Amino acid sequence: MSEPASAPSDHSGVVFPPPFIYVLFFAGGLVLDRFAPLPQPPAVVARPLGAVFVLAFVALTVASFRHFWSAGTSIVPVRPTTALVVGGPYRFTRNPMYLGLLLLYAGVSLLAGLVWPLLLGPGLVWVVGEWCIGPEERYLAGKFGDEYHRYRARVRRWI
Repeated sequence: MSEPASAPSDHSGVVFPPPFIYVLFFAGGLVLDRFAPLPQPPAVVARPLGAVFVLAFVALTVASFRHFWSAGTSIVPVRPTTALVVGGPYRFTRNPMYLGLLLLYAGVSLLAGLVWPLLLGPGLVWVVGEWCIGPEERYLAGKFGDEYHRYRARVRRWI
């Protein structure tokens, strides 16, 4: 006998790959820059800060992936989460991978001297919060219950 079509799946319900959201916002910033260019930020500040953000992305992402792999759970939101990861960067932010992508987004924007993607950043944070983090948090609360609620109470969503 087959499982009913309405049976819940064991995943967060995030179906659109989160990195693509960042890419779409960046592309929107490129389009806006093409048709309504803004003055570039001073390179003497923007380039070093952009490089720091990109390096922070690499460090945060590598650490996040290592902790997920050590716990034996998937980083892919359409796969089941088998463990609640609370160590490493997850001690400081519940979403270090999304924070890392935001650092990459801002870093590349600064390195390229683009202001529009930076101005779109708050909208990006909102969309990621609504489309990705919100569903993931509801899934984790349902799957891990009190353990997740205690973790959520002591660790901030972003930083």
